[in-house]
Amino acid sequence: MSVQRNLCAVGALSSALLVAAEQPAFTQSADRQQLPQVTVEAAKPKPKRKPKPADSAPQSEAVQQSGTAGSEKPASLTVPNTAQATAAIERIPGSVAVIPDSAFKNTPAQDLKDIVDWTPGVWAQTKWGDDTRLSIRGSGLSRNYHLRSTQLYVDGIPMNTSDGYGDFQEIDPSAYRYVEVYKGANALAYGGNSLGGAINFVAPTGRDASPFDSRVDFGSFGFVKGQTSSGGSYGPADYYVSGTSWTADGYRNHSDGHGDKGTANFGYQFSPEFETRFYINANSVRQRIPGEVSKDTALNSPKTAAAVNITDDWQRNIDTVHVANKSTLKLDNTTIDFGAFAADRHLKHPIYQWLDWRYHDYGAFARVVDDRLLLDHRNRFTAGFYMLNGTIDANNYFNTGGVQTGLITSRVMHPENYTAYIENAWYVTPAVSLVTGTQFLHAVREQQVNFTLFNDAVPGKATYDILSPKVGIVWDVDKTWQVYGNISRSGEAPSFDEGTAAVDFTKIKAQTATTFEIGTRGRRPEVTWDVALYRADIRNELQCFFQSFGVCTPTNADRTVHQGVEAGLGVGVLRNIFNFSQDPDRVWLKVAYTYNDFFYNNDALFGNNRLPGAPPHYVRTELLYKNPNGFSIGPNVEWVPVSYYVDSANTLTTEPYALLGMRAAYDGQNYSAYIEGRNLTNKKYISSVSVTDVATPGLAAFWPGSGASVYAGIRYKM
Repeated sequence: MSVQRNLCAVGALSSALLVAAEQPAFTQSADRQQLPQVTVEAAKPKPKRKPKPADSAPQSEAVQQSGTAGSEKPASLTVPNTAQATAAIERIPGSVAVIPDSAFKNTPAQDLKDIVDWTPGVWAQTKWGDDTRLSIRGSGLSRNYHLRSTQLYVDGIPMNTSDGYGDFQEIDPSAYRYVEVYKGANALAYGGNSLGGAINFVAPTGRDASPFDSRVDFGSFGFVKGQTSSGGSYGPADYYVSGTSWTADGYRNHSDGHGDKGTANFGYQFSPEFETRFYINANSVRQRIPGEVSKDTALNSPKTAAAVNITDDWQRNIDTVHVANKSTLKLDNTTIDFGAFAADRHLKHPIYQWLDWRYHDYGAFARVVDDRLLLDHRNRFTAGFYMLNGTIDANNYFNTGGVQTGLITSRVMHPENYTAYIENAWYVTPAVSLVTGTQFLHAVREQQVNFTLFNDAVPGKATYDILSPKVGIVWDVDKTWQVYGNISRSGEAPSFDEGTAAVDFTKIKAQTATTFEIGTRGRRPEVTWDVALYRADIRNELQCFFQSFGVCTPTNADRTVHQGVEAGLGVGVLRNIFNFSQDPDRVWLKVAYTYNDFFYNNDALFGNNRLPGAPPHYVRTELLYKNPNGFSIGPNVEWVPVSYYVDSANTLTTEPYALLGMRAAYDGQNYSAYIEGRNLTNKKYISSVSVTDVATPGLAAFWPGSGASVYAGIRYKM
């Protein structure tokens, strides 16, 4: 199908969803928290009245009931609650989402996929342990391990390393109140401006947490997880502490692991206008790696681990500590946030070599939001700054049967990142805001080589300066839905992992993109929707041109295009089935659909071939019966209807698959419990791949998905 026909289909789908949205509404859906909420703000009608600060805008009933079943207490100054975060994020003229904890607490919540899998445009597939293939709008497809092109934050504090590398092992899905997803340049408010954007994980504070909250989860493949947290406030002081411990044998051979994760924050309000909060996050993870296998092995003997992974005992072991402080000062019409952070990571990673790397990162940030009347129109001005610098001591040794032996390379890396941004939202009318902004990134990548046995490390220094403007508009059509659009530019500097013996990292260019986006989101009692269409024209996209042991030699492609549609839909299909009351039971249909059209644009080597690594279509759907007493049950499906390519030459593909699941849950005031079955038909399928330029039929590039499994959990909170 041509690109033009695909875009026509996209337009037809968007129109169909809008038509559905216009149908009459009767009562509010019990499942409305599963899709992004819409908040409509209007300029204040009386010029003499001062507008409320940006984080206390009026909230719709749907927003007020988001989060933990409407039980939130007043938020702290430094950390918005779920309703406030939703109200703020929906001022952005682009595709964004707030995922409340109610959407993932009654699941095993093992990794990032359990959190974001229902967010259209986000492709998250588990590979082993905590490691996940994450791609937002096709970001980071050439990164065959861990993360690039998407910034991870915890409470607004960067979790990525200073050269852009991200690690999912530091994420604890059990510990968060809600998760914010910003796609592409829509993450400008956090200084994030990569193709993938940013994901911010927000933990509770003592002002919205239970004094005691504990859960235990267990299930197939030896999975056991326990988590306990406590929070409370005492006058001006509050605290929140959470600890999680888990162990798993893993579905595949050589995929066992265990870990401990802890997070805490302590806040103090010196006055109603000033609060400071201290954070600490610590993790210790030990995880074996089963490795990629051939397509035949993945589909016929999926539990098989790569032979070299067993022989050399491939593992990924990491110990991390993050500390940070954030303070918030509220003046008459102005809110000021500022803080600093530091992180220490020790990576012990026997793979094709034995990696012993130490990361020392530090930084600071500040943001000012001024919300007032300007020429009798509401105007919200934002300015901010992020600094993220560090030192990486990287020593590679021979891996001899899992034992660290002779030194191969010793390097010291010095990444620096300085980001400044401004954004202004001017309300042309009470229902229409014009948003303009820009961001400037100055990045430095400097590498010192102390020792190299095979001349496979290149010393040098590279500097990148990237200016990224944006303009957008948000139209509050009425109190139930919005229309938005934007044109934005994004850019990202390479990480040190982009440099190898074959490619001098100083010769790699920054990746930039210009994205055009339109969309609509809305919420009515019996229908919710969230639809976005986008096209990103990319220059110098980082692509993989060699693959061995999951490691690629990246270089810059010339021109590529990422375009597609992201559609979320919720519909109340039945109600008053067994419970005839003002709060009836109901059956709720939820669908999340992502269409990916990623291709080279007249490339000298690959012409107009499709980019490898992501499926053209990805569908998640669930039909859930919900009773007002807290009981719910229903089937769900994960569907990849079309195969996708492993290589840029488009010679080797995956296979389509459909997975059937079932979940039942009870969510009460003090107790909650669930039981969930996944891949109940025991379908053998490929969950993810490691991409390359030209693949051979037997290339070991495939990650098998897990077989049939059952999980259960119980939670008690005071």
